[in-house]
Amino acid sequence: MARDDADRQSWTDPACPVARTVDLVGDRWSLLIIRDAMDGARSFTDFQQRTGIARNILTERLRRLTARGLLAQVGAPSGRRRLYELTEAGRDLFPVIVTLRQWGERHAFEPGERHSVLVDGDGARVPDLLPVAVDGTPLTSDTSSVRRP
Repeated sequence: MARDDADRQSWTDPACPVARTVDLVGDRWSLLIIRDAMDGARSFTDFQQRTGIARNILTERLRRLTARGLLAQVGAPSGRRRLYELTEAGRDLFPVIVTLRQWGERHAFEPGERHSVLVDGDGARVPDLLPVAVDGTPLTSDTSSVRRP
């Protein structure tokens, strides 16, 4: 993921992986594009119809996500247009998207309000993703800390 000097200087905490990740994918549209790519969107039209994003903003986000190595452009079978697919780095965001979804299911809806649910291949709801220690005990912000360089 090539970065120019202006981007490096804009990080508020250059040693923090969270700050760098937010710099790469932290805006609303980028995360929704990644989500839709995980759900099978491949073309510009797919992304535009699923998100409702303005064409100029979508063009910029697709360019940025491709330049940053999260999406790759591939040829369409017809050869008339380019399609997008997730790279390994983009696919690695799956647990992040799942965790955001699960947080939203708990906190972004009123009790009883309808919303989509993520299910596995057998139709069962995906269990909550929770960080655990090496010994399997649940981790929280109270039971973990950041080691700075």
